[in-house]
Amino acid sequence: MKATRTRSIEQIVEDQVQQWQRLKSQKKEQAPGVSVITLSRQCGSEGTQLGERLAQELGFNFFDREVIQEIAKSAKISDRLLGTLDEKGLNMVEETIAAAINERHLWPDQFLRHLMKVIGAIGRHGRAVIVGRGANFALPADANLRIRVIAPLDRRVQNISKRLSMSYDEAHKLVLKTDADRRSFSRKYFYADISDPLHYDLIINMDRLQMPNAVNTVKSALEGMP
Repeated sequence: MKATRTRSIEQIVEDQVQQWQRLKSQKKEQAPGVSVITLSRQCGSEGTQLGERLAQELGFNFFDREVIQEIAKSAKISDRLLGTLDEKGLNMVEETIAAAINERHLWPDQFLRHLMKVIGAIGRHGRAVIVGRGANFALPADANLRIRVIAPLDRRVQNISKRLSMSYDEAHKLVLKTDADRRSFSRKYFYADISDPLHYDLIINMDRLQMPNAVNTVKSALEGMP
């Protein structure tokens, strides 16, 4: 289910770093309030598409699961991203990681530490939509709008079948496996049940909502965050 990319992960990160550096040189300060959206989604629920639309309309940076995963796996690339933070920012990221580890009683391996640092750095810069990889668990609850996107199984299977040009049965197996993998990831790294509604500020069921309505719902929720 990986999308075709016209740029490598290194290029994506370098472009992002340069953008953050330009903003820093222009001395544009982050506006007060929450400006990070973390988005968890069931497979085929159109959660990723919702994240992309939100990023476009809000003028936010968009980070999907694959990008976050690849950055966290490469020490060189993640260090490049972390290098955009000053000492204060780096200290705050470390404090956030320590707090998350303590709160959830985690035993983080090297990958999880890299993952949390990457998500923490993006969170520090703000104006971002982060899809997947437990971002809502890695960031403090009050530092992001935590969204869960769901839809009935049949609709999700039909969405995947159409998008990937596969049979209904093939899509059904893929949806169930992907959902199981995502549940396993959250349990393994964050000791959390990804489907627990208490982990989210907003749950969107795409069964009857059109995409523009879903986008407006999230934008309204973001505006109402303290």
